Amino acid sequence: MLRLTKKADYGLMALKYLAEQSLVSGSAVVAQSAKDVAEAYHIPPQLLAKILQTLARAGILVSHAGANGGYALARPASDISAFEVIRAIDGPLFITSCITIHGTCDLAGHCTIKEPLRKVNDSITELLSGIHISDLVEPSEAVASAIGGGLVSIAL
Repeated sequence: MLRLTKKADYGLMALKYLAEQSLVSGSAVVAQSAKDVAEAYHIPPQLLAKILQTLARAGILVSHAGANGGYALARPASDISAFEVIRAIDGPLFITSCITIHGTCDLAGHCTIKEPLRKVNDSITELLSGIHISDLVEPSEAVASAIGGGLVSIAL
């Protein structure tokens, strides 16, 4: 079974939260502390801080220092794909060990499943590339969250 890692799941949840906060404030750049995001989704704060740092190094988030510092989306939520986030956190996506960045495995000459698995891998990549952070957020959810104090979790 294919599953997102907890880190990738938390990363997507954090980006969804940041996108919602941008909608609520009406501003494209709203810095939120790692602590606020962690509390909103009950994510271990130290783990989330590392994930957010990784996303900032990948250019997906911008880090703001200072008393009102925190993290904000580096680009509009509609320009950030789920695939980009997952790749930044977990590295390249390969569903099987025969498809790697290092080339082929020892059985490449005799393998009969490499090509079908490559097609599956490509389909997953294409699907995740077509899902954007903005797709995870609905404006009515963001406004309701701000008013009601609760957040809706994502399910992929």
